[in-house]
Amino acid sequence: MTDTSQHADILVVDDDSGLLQLMSMRLKALGYQSRQVGSGEEALVEIRRRPPAVVISDLRMEEMDGLGLLDQIQKQHPGLPVIMLTAHGSIKDAVVATQKGAFAFLTKPVDREELRATLEKAAASQKGAETSVNGLPGFITRSSKMFQILEQARLVAQSDVNVMIQGESGTGKEVLANAIHESSARRSHPFIAINCGAIPEELLESELFGHVKGAFTGASRDHKGLFLAAEGGTLFLDEIGDMPLHLQVKLLRVLQERQIKPVGSTEYVNVNIRIISATHKNLLEMIEENNFREDLYYRLNVVNFELPPLRERREDLPVLLNHFLDQLGERYSQTAKRVAPEALEYLLAYQWPGNVRELMNFSEKCHALSASQIISRELVSQTLPQKQKVQDTQVSLSEAKRRFEKDYVERLLNQAGGSIPEAARLADRNRSDFFKIVKKHGIDPELFKNKSDVS
Repeated sequence: MTDTSQHADILVVDDDSGLLQLMSMRLKALGYQSRQVGSGEEALVEIRRRPPAVVISDLRMEEMDGLGLLDQIQKQHPGLPVIMLTAHGSIKDAVVATQKGAFAFLTKPVDREELRATLEKAAASQKGAETSVNGLPGFITRSSKMFQILEQARLVAQSDVNVMIQGESGTGKEVLANAIHESSARRSHPFIAINCGAIPEELLESELFGHVKGAFTGASRDHKGLFLAAEGGTLFLDEIGDMPLHLQVKLLRVLQERQIKPVGSTEYVNVNIRIISATHKNLLEMIEENNFREDLYYRLNVVNFELPPLRERREDLPVLLNHFLDQLGERYSQTAKRVAPEALEYLLAYQWPGNVRELMNFSEKCHALSASQIISRELVSQTLPQKQKVQDTQVSLSEAKRRFEKDYVERLLNQAGGSIPEAARLADRNRSDFFKIVKKHGIDPELFKNKSDVS
């Protein structure tokens, strides 16, 4: 256990006094200080009196249950990690709790090592520092969604498979790609990023594969290109959906044969690199419209990560904001500024269409415009755009279709108790096609099994 977690203060909430005493003894054995209360109402009073590092709450309690307490904590103390306990082992409850933002969900009797590992992560996340999540550096998060993604990314980093990262602009796709590289055996070699949509089509081929002297007008010398520049390391192809079809064919050949041919050359050159690609577009829809090659998609998309937008991990807002303000304070040799607590309601209500990148820009504006150490509620209100982009009404047609399809599939799996064949029958699709749709959206059928047995 780290020194950080050893001194963390844990608040335990349970209406069973015997279980409170047992959990207190277990936490003490793990090196934690703890407080115990017997209801959700008492917990909220205790949190206001002295905020803990982590809350552990039973799910089933009289009057205010664990989910009700979670809702209140998120409103009053955003970012405070809450671990849920239940004796029922309910998959349904676990899904609901995690969707509502619970840091983790543990089943009674709690395994000692599982409790220790979960508390370490929760206590570290509460510190708001740039942390290494089980060996993956570079991310600042308190989000259980992000912790799951980062743990999977850490495992993927140990292999050499191609990775595709999807997500809205500004969610941190390049940051994740670089973290995978830095956690891999290729970390001593270059990490090179290129935005496929930012380079004119006529120059992109030369930029990627290089060219020989005289290959075209202006080619006054040999140029080795980014594939060779990244030799031994990782090439990050951002906005892969913007790559022209004729270059998609050449990229597919590189992935298949591990060779490139510079523009104007007759000879192939061997390359040893890892490809990580990223996009905010729906590539499967582009495949249907013949704008992206299906064979290339499956070559690139061996492992897929979808980064959630900032509005779906609002617990990260306070810690990210403070991190950016700390950086600005260091840059200008000043004491770090802070946003007034009463201004948080504006930040949490805003949809953040530009995600983390927009939050960084917002931090710089507030830092520059605030004459005092406390960034006022009025300044925050004035700095945020007046016309907010509402998540549910102003989305692209492709995004609306994606959301509908995902929701539809989840409802069928729920009805079918997690059975792929039965859900496929209900959808009037063959099993193979339905499974591809399930996999596309990253849905785990196991989460929907045996719901009918849950009391």
